[in-house]
Amino acid sequence: MNSLDLARWQFGIITVYHFVLVPLTIGLAPLVAIMQTAWLRTGKERWLKLTKFFGKLLLINFALGVATGIVQEFQFGMNWSEYSRFVGDIFGAPLAVEALAAFFLESTFLGLWIFGWDRLPRWLHATCIWLVAIGSSVSAYWILAANSWMQHPVGAVFNPDTGRAELDGIHGFIAVMTNNTLIAAFSHTITSAFLVAGTAVAGICGWWVVRSARAGREDEARNVWRAGAYVGLITLLFAGAGVGLTGDTQAKIMYQQQPMKMSAAEALCAGEESASFSLLTIGDLSNSCEGIKHVIQVPGLTSFLGTGHFSGPDSYLPGVNDLQAQDTQRYAHQYGKNVNYTPNLAVTYWSFRLMIGLAVFSGILAIAGLWLLRKGRITDSVWFSRLCLIALPMPFAAASFGWIFTEMGRQPWVVHPNPADPVDQVYLLTQQGVSTVVAPWEVLTSMSVFTLLYAGLGVVWFFLMRRYAREGVEPLEPRADDAPVPTLSFDY
Repeated sequence: MNSLDLARWQFGIITVYHFVLVPLTIGLAPLVAIMQTAWLRTGKERWLKLTKFFGKLLLINFALGVATGIVQEFQFGMNWSEYSRFVGDIFGAPLAVEALAAFFLESTFLGLWIFGWDRLPRWLHATCIWLVAIGSSVSAYWILAANSWMQHPVGAVFNPDTGRAELDGIHGFIAVMTNNTLIAAFSHTITSAFLVAGTAVAGICGWWVVRSARAGREDEARNVWRAGAYVGLITLLFAGAGVGLTGDTQAKIMYQQQPMKMSAAEALCAGEESASFSLLTIGDLSNSCEGIKHVIQVPGLTSFLGTGHFSGPDSYLPGVNDLQAQDTQRYAHQYGKNVNYTPNLAVTYWSFRLMIGLAVFSGILAIAGLWLLRKGRITDSVWFSRLCLIALPMPFAAASFGWIFTEMGRQPWVVHPNPADPVDQVYLLTQQGVSTVVAPWEVLTSMSVFTLLYAGLGVVWFFLMRRYAREGVEPLEPRADDAPVPTLSFDY
């Protein structure tokens, strides 16, 4: 493997490791803020217990997220120095603002929230966690601004003297920050984060409802865990609808800006009207696009995702082969006629379906939970507790596959051409972005070290999250005056 292949593997591995943690932080911070606000407004002890319980999980996730995210930006100047040279004037601006403004806002007020219990006024302490929630979402916006520019470059001009893409002044900066690709990606990412967090809250609380009920602690099951489960379940209802609507919007924008990505997601080899959406494909999903047979199809659905029409001339979608020929002709003078502009069909096809299919488990959990816990009921059904545990990791995996689809589907471009941009050459092939001075053995060494290190951190994250999720909360019953006060294993 050469430096390009190894650098892509390293970036992909580190990104997926990091992105497993990101949605939970973004989605859980507002839910913890809601729980603390409920305690502040009602004075009910259950909301305080739930705030501290899920606050522990938020802190663990945030700490590991920071540890795995620091390495991300260093790669741009090391493995991808040519990419940074070409787009640094544009790409660096939102990353710098994210670090200086959003991340510092988030981490500063998280510190105040951790150490401010019984030191700050209650309203001010609750304000701190709300600012953490706002900071995490603002941070996501700046990061996605940089990534969305790679997907759809706007506000840029090409400087032939330096050979670099440069920001087109203040108007260019505004264009980058209002990119329609960014708006769609941010909306989809935030709703996905709430789906992850809602599933985590509903799944953990639902599991505790069953466990408490079977242990005879019905008061705890009804007054603490059922209330927490409903926060997660209601979040799932809104987040599920939001994910569907924003995903549909994003698909239609992608077909305008990156038609190859969306045609590859269906392994649609030849253009056609009323293109179906297949649940399964038989054959060799190599980039030759031969011998592929779609089975179990939903008629017209892919056309609707791309155009808003199920049938008719307006539902026409170009195929992978059509787009390959088109791009070959368009860029032959610059790159020659032997460049493969088709992303890996197997990865693109299956990551798109796993993104959608795994998220269905959150919907099943929402339906089952709302039915079993309706009108003040609790349940001791073992199958429901098992469903909670099964559903817990599914949206994490779905979000990761969505990120894989977004990044792998853009290949072979690291900066995808903007078909509506009149400025030429504001695009870059991935092979042109890799560093020319980093040897393959150096990339392999760093990739091996970080993969092993992140695997270790992943194990630590899992066991810490499981440990504190299994600890539960202190019982609601009043303790005897002479009863010893328990020592918290995670006190903040």
